[in-house]
Amino acid sequence: MTGPAVTATYRLQLRGDAFTLADARELADYLDDLGVSHLYLSPVLTAATGSTHGYDVTDPTSVSPALGGRESLAALASELRGRGMGLIVDLVPNHVGVADPRQNRWWWDVLKHGHGSAYSSYFDIDWAKGRFAVPALGDDEALTIDRAGQEPMLAYYDHRYPIAPGTDGGDAAAVHSRQAYELVDWRSGRVGYRRFFTVNELAALRQEDPAVFEASHREVRTWVSDGLADGVRIDHPDGLTDPTGYLRRLRELLGPDRWLVVEKILAPGEPLDPALPVDGTTGYDALGELTGVFLDPAGERELTDLHLLRTGDRGDAESLRRSERALKREVLRGGLAPEVRRLVGAVRRDAPSDVDPDALTSAVAETVALIPYYRTDYGPTSGALGEAIGVVSGEHPELAGALSALSAAVLAEGEAAARLQQVCGAAMAKAVEDRLFYRTARLICLQEVGGDPGRFGISVAQFHLAQARRARDWPAAMTTLSTHDTKRGEDVRARIGVLSQAAGLWSRSVRAWEELAPSPDPATGLFLWQTMFGVWPVVGVPDSTVRERLHAYATKAARESGVQTSWERVDAAFESRVHAWIDEVIDGPVAASMSDLVRILAPHGRIDSLGQKLLQLAGPGIPDVYQGTELWEDSLVDPDNRRPVDFGVRRRLAADPRPVSAVDAVAKLLVTRAALRLRRERPSSFVGGTYSPVTAEGAAASHLVGFLRGEDVIAVATRHSFTLSEHGWHGTSVALPPGAWTDRLNGHVFTGRVPAEELFGRLPVTLLARA
Repeated sequence: MTGPAVTATYRLQLRGDAFTLADARELADYLDDLGVSHLYLSPVLTAATGSTHGYDVTDPTSVSPALGGRESLAALASELRGRGMGLIVDLVPNHVGVADPRQNRWWWDVLKHGHGSAYSSYFDIDWAKGRFAVPALGDDEALTIDRAGQEPMLAYYDHRYPIAPGTDGGDAAAVHSRQAYELVDWRSGRVGYRRFFTVNELAALRQEDPAVFEASHREVRTWVSDGLADGVRIDHPDGLTDPTGYLRRLRELLGPDRWLVVEKILAPGEPLDPALPVDGTTGYDALGELTGVFLDPAGERELTDLHLLRTGDRGDAESLRRSERALKREVLRGGLAPEVRRLVGAVRRDAPSDVDPDALTSAVAETVALIPYYRTDYGPTSGALGEAIGVVSGEHPELAGALSALSAAVLAEGEAAARLQQVCGAAMAKAVEDRLFYRTARLICLQEVGGDPGRFGISVAQFHLAQARRARDWPAAMTTLSTHDTKRGEDVRARIGVLSQAAGLWSRSVRAWEELAPSPDPATGLFLWQTMFGVWPVVGVPDSTVRERLHAYATKAARESGVQTSWERVDAAFESRVHAWIDEVIDGPVAASMSDLVRILAPHGRIDSLGQKLLQLAGPGIPDVYQGTELWEDSLVDPDNRRPVDFGVRRRLAADPRPVSAVDAVAKLLVTRAALRLRRERPSSFVGGTYSPVTAEGAAASHLVGFLRGEDVIAVATRHSFTLSEHGWHGTSVALPPGAWTDRLNGHVFTGRVPAEELFGRLPVTLLARA
């Protein structure tokens, strides 16, 4: 049997040192009062010691002792069940953590026994050269032998590696040469196993092997049999050899009724494959729609001109397509070179020919660089590979033989076909999300996972069509505004989005600020100007905590972009200039000007934030509330967005959530709680309920976006409030369907045609329920 129906989830980031399963249990009453139906937990399986996120699982067969173990998970599930609530858990099937081999008994055994290990088939290891490369060494190779314990181990500073039986003897170099593994420089480009993207410390699992699936899902199976979990979220299924096959096996394990959503990153316009046995994605597609409908297209030209002035590039769709292709080529020949080499080797085995390996490498790089999706082996994207090969054939006739070999290998549906798909997804993630989205800076709120910064928002009509499709095709898909992986929190994103309404004011401000405090690099500066504006306090200047967070973010952003500095080649001098510039902005004459601009625009950011929150919570799909986002928050990318949340403050404010205006601390809490409670009260109006647009009449009609769910719930929000403030709602009204409609945010009752000023009397959003 499964638990209660999922109407809304609340995401909790568990940490052994800060927030455990027991802490989650103590929070159940608050979340019940908030109106969520299910807690949605970050990974709970045993992860690397000290992990702050849980995605570096070291033992998939046990619940993390640091989080409280299996007993605490069962106690939490029991507490929730007693309240009519349930539990959703994040699963990581694609990889395990191997940073410290001693913590991962499967990996340790493979290192120790090589092919003879019972776990050698669990990992996707390249045995072609006998020994497989493990990138772990730094600037020196100071290997020693540690004989202090029960068995000797190879030692590299604090790291330890096993010594196979019968191979000890002589110095460390001699012992090392006899092992099944070879420790190499982490920058050498040599990796003997498939990784999660380019992360050496995360080794991929071969879930296509039934034995691996059973071993890594043993604990999960007991959650089903014991009724602990009502559903799961699957982390990055596109990294698997056969994601469709994996999801079918998982669906069989879970049964037909448990909720199953996948972190499938859809490109703009890409539909989710309806053949997948899932309830939907984890919601980045919805996030893009909710952000886009609040952007003002009138600001595109000004922001494009500013980007061109500062960077020499327009930052529009055409230029971004060129940049994406170039960066994919760069990544495929750089960080992903080990994966490409294995793919080329597989092509030569699956489609033997006399084609030169270098030509095959070029064919792979040029083809993958053109593919706009994470994978092309789902039904809706199945034609993209052929289209890309056709374009490359026309551009590079000298690669005809290599492209023929690549095509033949794909048609063989063997190793090469699988590796091509894995490389394709990794290239998209590393080149676009982790590089391009830190380089371009026309309007950075568009640079989100699965986003398209070349498309400057969407119209209300497009928004309605997208929501109607979700209501019809994927009514139980997750929707979200913030996750543990978003580049910036929902409120930061909303504030930055207001710049589309005030593009001229923003452009003039940046030009003036650059005169007062020139940024060390124009593109980096334009990116960080928006970031600082996004988190700048409404009153005063950034305190020491915000300053520290900005510095940490700037380091990450600069290195991810890979232009002036990078993780592999740190330019300390450039980074020092960036940090000095940030301090100059905060401490110098720019601060007053930035504060003035924030005072003008921040209220409109909160209006947009309330609007996107209401539309998400009342819209099609199952909304997830990321921890703490029921109040205003200013998170940036991880690990900033995984900071512990002060639930004491939220409990106190929840005792009396009566805001005076949209900018009040409790306004967002009021909207969140009202919408979640209404979803729980009237579930049939939401999941499976119909969707119809609600429109206004009058001069300001375009400033309203809203919809009718089922027959008895209406949600409407204000958009483009900065430009609306010039003329107001005068003469604009909304005709409500027959009946009396009560605003769940303030208790007012409306009938018939209602002036917009009355509908938005206190807050810029309205949630109506028909009696």
